[in-house]
Amino acid sequence: MSSLASAPGRLLSDLLAVVTAAAVVLPKAMAYATVAGLPVAIGLYTAFVPMVIYALLGSSRVLSVSSTSTLAILTATQLGLVVPDGDPGRLLTVTATLTLLVGAMLMLAAALRLGFIANFISLPVLVGFKSGIGLVIILDQLPKLFGVHIQKENFFLDLYHLGQALPQTSWLTLGVALATLAVLVFMEWRFPHSPAPLLGVGIGIALVWGLGLNEAGVAIVGAIPTGLPGLTMPEPALVMQLLPGAAGIALMSFTETIAAGRAFVGKEEPEINPNRELVATGLANLGGAFCGSMPAGGGTSQTAVVRAVGGMSQLASAVTAGMALATMIFLAPLLSWLPSATLAVVVIVYSVGLIQPLEFRKIGQIRMMEFRWAVTACLGVLLFGTLQGIVVAILASLLGLASQTAHPPVHVIGCKPGEDVLRPLSARHPEDETVPGLLILRPEGRLFFINVQHVAARMRELIATHQPEVVVLDMSRVLDVEYSALMVLKEGERQASAKGVTLWLAGLNPGVLENVRRSGLAARMGDSRMLFNARAAIRQYQQMRGAPGPAPLA
Repeated sequence: MSSLASAPGRLLSDLLAVVTAAAVVLPKAMAYATVAGLPVAIGLYTAFVPMVIYALLGSSRVLSVSSTSTLAILTATQLGLVVPDGDPGRLLTVTATLTLLVGAMLMLAAALRLGFIANFISLPVLVGFKSGIGLVIILDQLPKLFGVHIQKENFFLDLYHLGQALPQTSWLTLGVALATLAVLVFMEWRFPHSPAPLLGVGIGIALVWGLGLNEAGVAIVGAIPTGLPGLTMPEPALVMQLLPGAAGIALMSFTETIAAGRAFVGKEEPEINPNRELVATGLANLGGAFCGSMPAGGGTSQTAVVRAVGGMSQLASAVTAGMALATMIFLAPLLSWLPSATLAVVVIVYSVGLIQPLEFRKIGQIRMMEFRWAVTACLGVLLFGTLQGIVVAILASLLGLASQTAHPPVHVIGCKPGEDVLRPLSARHPEDETVPGLLILRPEGRLFFINVQHVAARMRELIATHQPEVVVLDMSRVLDVEYSALMVLKEGERQASAKGVTLWLAGLNPGVLENVRRSGLAARMGDSRMLFNARAAIRQYQQMRGAPGPAPLA
C-alpha cells in the first residue's frame, strides 16, 4: 500500500474516483449477484472483502476487483447444476465452496508460475466467448423486465419460451424497467462515467416505495441482512463435484483480470505481473469465500470508470470497499425496496458491451480463420452452455494454433527488379524476378513432427512445378528444427539428389546449424552447399554460371 502515500493532488483525484466508482460498482455488484441466482447482499460482500485484499496485494494501481458479468453467469451455471431447487441455505454453502476452490486454484497456478495460461485463449476466441456470454446474460434478464417466468433450458429454447410468455407481461414491471433504462441510457450518453447505476437504482426504489408498486405485482429484492457478513463455511464433500466448474471460473477470472489490468496501465506505471495477479486474486477469493462472496476478478467497466475520473491508486478500491460496508450496515432496509426489473436493466445495459459485432467484422476483414474461431466460441456458449463454452473456446484456440503450426507457409523467393530486395513471390508483385535454374524456398516457423510432412510435400510440389537445377532452402525464418524434421530433411536431400536436383541450405541460425551438423547432414552436403544467406546463394549460383561472385560461407 506504499502507493497510497501520495501528493494532495493525487489524493483529491482518488477521492473523486472513489465516489464515482463506488456509485458504479456497488449497484452493479448487487445486479451481478442476481445474475448468479444469489441474494443481492452477496454482491455487496463481493465488493467488500475481495476488493480490500486485492488493493493490498495486486500489481495494478487502478484495477477494481469484485464480481463481473462473465463470472456471474458462470457461477449461475455451476450453482444451477449443484442446487437445482435453489435452496437458499444450500446456495450459500455451495457458493462459499466454489469461491474457495477458485481461490485455491489461482494460488496453485501462482505456485506453479502458470501466469502464461492467460494467453491460452486468443483474442478472437475471447471476443466470441464474451459475445456469447453477453447474449446469454441479456436473455437471462429479459423475463425480469417483462415480469414473467420461463422454464430455462438452453439459449434457443429460452428464447422460444420467452416469446410464448410475452402475452402475460406485467405492464407495471415493464414500465419501471423502461424508466430505469431511459435514465441509464441518457446518463451514459450525456454524462459518460457518471454514477448512472446509482441514479437508476434510486429512481427504481423511489417508484416502488412512493407508489406502492410492489403491492401491485412489481417484484422487489426483499429483505437484505443488515450488518457484517457472517462466517460461511465451505463443504469439503462438494469439492470433487465443483472442481471442473471452479477450474473454468478461475481461468476466466484470471484472464479478465490480466486483460483489464493491462488495458489500464498508465505510461509511468509498472507492468502487470501475471504471477502476482494470481496470488492477489487467489487470496481475494479465498478470503471472500469465508465472508459469503461469490467468485471475483478484475472488471473492465468499473476499472475504466476509476481511470476515467482520474484514479491513480488502490485508494479508490479500498474506500469503495468501505462504502460497501457502510451500505450493508446502514442502507440494507432501503435496498429491500429495489425492483428486480431495475437490477435486470443494470445488468443488461452493462452487459451489452460484451457483444462486439464490429470486432467480429474487423476480425473477418483481417483473417477469416480467426473469424471462424470467434463464431465457434460464441456458438459454443449458446449451444452447450457457459462452462462448456470455456472448453469450446480453449479448444478453438488450440485447434487454431495447431492448424497454423501444422501448415506453415513455404514461400518462393524472388528479387525486386533493380533493387537488392528479396521477398516472397505474390500476385501483388508480378514483376519480381527469379534466377533461371535456381529455386529459393523459404519455410517459416518451427519445423517438427507435426508440420514437417506438410512442408516436405509443399517443397516437392514447388520443385516439380519449377524444375530447378539447384534448390536453396532459406532457413532464415526457421527458429528450430526437431529430430523428425531433420530426418525428413535428410531423406528429402537424398531423393532430390537422385533426381538430379542439388539442395543448398542458407541462413541457418546457430541452434539450427548445430543440429544440422549433429545429424550428419552438414558433413554430407559440404561447406559449398551451406550458405550464409539467400543472397550469398544467388551470388554463388551466378558464379557457377560464369558471373563473378563471392566465396561460399559455411
